[in-house]
Amino acid sequence: VLSHLKTITTPLLDSLQFAYRANRSVDDAVNLALHSILQHLDSPGTYARILFVDFSSAFNTIRPALLQDKLSQLNVPDSLCRWIIDFLTDRRQHVQLGKTVSDSVSISIGSPQGCVLSPLLFSLYTNCCTSSHQSVKLLKFADDTTLIGLISDGDESFYRREVARLVSWCSHNNLDLNAQKTVEMIVDFRKVTAPPPPLALTDSPISTVDSFRFLGTTITRDLKWELTISSLLKKAQQRMFFLRQLRKLKLPTKMLVQFYTAIIESILTSSITVWYAGATVRDRFRLQLIVRTAEKVIGCRLPSMQDLYVSRTRRRAGRIIADPSHPGHRLFTRLPSGRRLRSIRTRTSCYMNSFFLSAISDEH
Repeated sequence: VLSHLKTITTPLLDSLQFAYRANRSVDDAVNLALHSILQHLDSPGTYARILFVDFSSAFNTIRPALLQDKLSQLNVPDSLCRWIIDFLTDRRQHVQLGKTVSDSVSISIGSPQGCVLSPLLFSLYTNCCTSSHQSVKLLKFADDTTLIGLISDGDESFYRREVARLVSWCSHNNLDLNAQKTVEMIVDFRKVTAPPPPLALTDSPISTVDSFRFLGTTITRDLKWELTISSLLKKAQQRMFFLRQLRKLKLPTKMLVQFYTAIIESILTSSITVWYAGATVRDRFRLQLIVRTAEKVIGCRLPSMQDLYVSRTRRRAGRIIADPSHPGHRLFTRLPSGRRLRSIRTRTSCYMNSFFLSAISDEH
């Protein structure tokens, strides 16, 4: 059912919904968000406000009747709509604590936790929740929702209007915004700044943070990557202990390489297309030091961090170029000769070191 439902609805999904889409991942969502912000900040007199929205028990708030209307609008056959609604209604549920079991009750709201359909159903349920203004981007990855306001000349009217629209939409669709866990980050590279007016959701003030873990990657207000890289290094160094223990047990080199690739390299390269190009020389050296240490333990050569970054950037860029529906596809345009990609002009090194510009530069 999941595969069939994806086939029907994917062409009609919001382009900024990145979950359950072919050739898309959390890296695509983060890279596109950073591209929008950095492209905007490349102009003078600009800053960005990023609202990381948190829903309370998101999957548990889906109303089957509303979902049925939304599925019908996405051309889902009536028979499949009825099957899904029947699946979601009159579910029996009880609670067990030790040997004590509560009475069963009937549940007719929400989607079951752990069900393979739940994330896609939530994505379809929120598909019509979009931004109506080009200066405000509403990015979604299942129930992870982020509102990015691109502010020019201090005019926040469109951003605040879209925040109000989001609150209103949630109210009409039975989604509970958790104002206490919803936070905002302000990215402002101007030399002379004044504190922007605070933001509130449903009369609750929103906290402003200096860093936030966004889809697995730590974003900071200065858009630097020391925190992300330090966290990855700590995890990788902890796992090096097990590699040394396996070496002491005289495991074959092939098995040691397999362990390194699956357990250590996978950590070092987590979302590498997002942060590696913007990493400092010192941080790149620290990352490569882990690889060199692993080479000494295993006794053979391993792919360098630079090689891993280049190969994964090319692979990700290739998938985006091959997918015209991808929101980043338009950024890869070829010159009339057809042999090279058109460069994107920039005034800042931070923008130059973002994924899309790095991928275009790499082809050149």
